[in-house]
Amino acid sequence: MKKLCQLLNKTECELFKEISSSFKYKITQWSYFVNWTKVLKNIEPIEKELNLLNYLIGKKNLHKEAVNLLLKYPETIKAIPLLLAIRDKSLEVLIDTRNFIYREFDFSKKNYKKEEMRAFADFILKSGLGELLQDRKIKNLVDYATGIEVGLDSNGRKNRSGTLMENLVEEFVRDTCDELGIEYMPQATAKKIKEKWNIDVKVDKSSRIIDFAINKSGKLYFIEVNFYGGGGSKLKSTATEYIRMNEYWNSQGIEFIWITDGAGWKSTLNPLREYFDKADYLLNLEMLRSGVLRGILE
Repeated sequence: MKKLCQLLNKTECELFKEISSSFKYKITQWSYFVNWTKVLKNIEPIEKELNLLNYLIGKKNLHKEAVNLLLKYPETIKAIPLLLAIRDKSLEVLIDTRNFIYREFDFSKKNYKKEEMRAFADFILKSGLGELLQDRKIKNLVDYATGIEVGLDSNGRKNRSGTLMENLVEEFVRDTCDELGIEYMPQATAKKIKEKWNIDVKVDKSSRIIDFAINKSGKLYFIEVNFYGGGGSKLKSTATEYIRMNEYWNSQGIEFIWITDGAGWKSTLNPLREYFDKADYLLNLEMLRSGVLRGILE
C-alpha cells in the first residue's frame, strides 16, 4: 500500500488503522426495502386473471364454481401459482402416499380438457386457497398477490446490499470523474472498453465484469466494490481473489482499486491486512467521502 501511504503521507500501520476503524455498519437506503417496480411488473401480466378469480370469493359450492370459471376463462389458471408464492409453471403433487402416485399440474398450457379443469379446482381446494376464498379471508386477489410479491422480493435484499454499495460508490466516481474531466464506465467488460476507448484488455475469464473502469488519457483504473454487513468465509475468499486480481491487472499496467466497507470486516481483519500489504489501493466509504479517489486520479 506504498502508493496510497505516500499520497496520504501516512505509515502503513496508521493507514490500516484508519481504514479498519472507520467502517460503516449500514448503508440501508430507501431502495433497499422493496423493489416496487419489479413487484408491480410481475402483477401486471396476471392482473386481469386475478380479478376474474375474485369471483370465487365467498362462493359456497366452490369446486363447481371454480370448474365453471376455469372452463370459461382458462387463462386464469396461470395466476394460481403466485397465490401460493410459487414461481414454477408446473408442479408434481404426491396425491397417493401409499403407492407414490403423483399428479402433474401444468399452469402454462393454453387449452385444457374438462377433467383437467376439475383437477385444478381440486388443487385450489386442497392447497388451502379454497378455505381462504370460501371464508372471505381474502378480500381482493390482486392485493393479496401484491403482498405475496413483496414477500418474495424480500429474498433479494441480500443481493440489493451489493447494488446499494455500487450505487453509492458510483456517486463519488461520477462526481470525481466529472470534476477531473475524465471518463468512467460502470459494469465494464473487455469488449465495452475496446469499443468505447479502443484499449485492449486481457481478461482471466470471458464473463469478467468490472464494477467501474476509469480512463485517464489511456491509463486505466479498475474498481471493484462490495459491502459486508456480517462476517464469514466469503470475506477471506474475496480478499484472496483480489490479491490475485490486483497482480493480474497490474501486469497489464492497469491500476486496481478495491473499495470495501461494512462491519463484517471488524471480525475478519487478517485477510484484509494481507491484501493491504500486497496491493496499492484499498479504500472504504469514509475515504471516498474525504476525496481520496480524486487524489489517486489527479
